This record gives sequence, C-alpha cells and structure tokens, in this order.
Amino acid sequence: MKHLFLSICFTLLLALGAAPIVAGDSQPGELATVPSFDVQRYMGKWEEFARFPNKFQEKCAGDSTAEYSSLQDGSIRVINRCRLASGELHEVEGGVRQVGGEGSSKLEVSFSPSWLSFIPAVWGDYWVIDIDPNYQMVAIGEPKREYLWIMTRGQPISTATYMGLLSRLMAKGYDTKRLVFPGPPARK
Repeated sequence: MKHLFLSICFTLLLALGAAPIVAGDSQPGELATVPSFDVQRYMGKWEEFARFPNKFQEKCAGDSTAEYSSLQDGSIRVINRCRLASGELHEVEGGVRQVGGEGSSKLEVSFSPSWLSFIPAVWGDYWVIDIDPNYQMVAIGEPKREYLWIMTRGQPISTATYMGLLSRLMAKGYDTKRLVFPGPPARK
C-alpha cells in the first residue's frame, strides 16, 4: 500500500508540474525536444548520471536505474530502481506512452495502477530533450524545467561530451548548477 501511495504521489507531482509553457526555445519559452526519436532503440537499461533534486527520489542514495521494455500489447513498461541509505533496493513499476505519434520524443510516464490510466492527471511529461546518435546518453526534462535527468547506458562520459550537453541544456533554459550526482550503480 505504501508503494501504491508513493507511486500515485510521484505521478501527481509530475502531472502538476507539467503544464505547457508558451513560445520560443529558450528561457521561459516552449521546451524543444529532439526532432525524432526511435522508441525501440530507447528500450533497455539506463543508469542515472545526474538529476535535479526531487521529492520522489529524495530517499535514493544511489544506484538509480530505469529499465524500459516493450510489452506484447504494444505498451511500454518502465521499472525504476534505486538503493536506499539502508542498502535496501527500492523498485517501482510504471507505464510509458509516446505522445504525438511514432517518432515523437514527447513521452508521458505513470506509476499509478493501470486502472487509473484513463485519468490525465496520473500521467507526467517525460520529454527527451537531448540524446546522442548512438542512444548512449539522454537528457529527460519537462516543460516547466523543474525536473531533469541525465541518463547513460553505463558507459563513461567524456568531459567534452558532458560539457557540450550542459551547454545545450543551458540554452534550453535549464539551471545546470542544480544538478546532483547521486552515484553510479554498483557493478557486480
């Protein structure tokens, strides 16, 4: 029951912060996403490199991952995991949908029970705002720029690549000084 409550709170937080902004590509205009996106190439495991602090991950001490998979019915499942300070692994499962048709980089995510998926407020914006051509590093944001995640496939990021990403994120109106680095997943 606790996980259900946390999942609903997470989704509502995203939805409440997801109202569109108007005009332009940088400060406080409309947030530009990547022009085309291959959702099937996005499937698989992503490791959190950096993020903006947020309420629904405040208990995560590190080892944050998101694993996406296509289901037989055409829907997308995501499993988010992180290690708590106690060492316990926390896991939450949700659904993802692409908004705007095939090739759209605007996604929505919900961690509420599937029977609530008809309610728009349980879906939060999860937009792909930067991705490298090899789908090894991605920046995820939302229109109000309150949330930001930088995820990788676990490969090291060169300083030049990271600085380039930071520059592009600042041009999109993100305050990159807010980024925190929770630590990489433990290797086994």
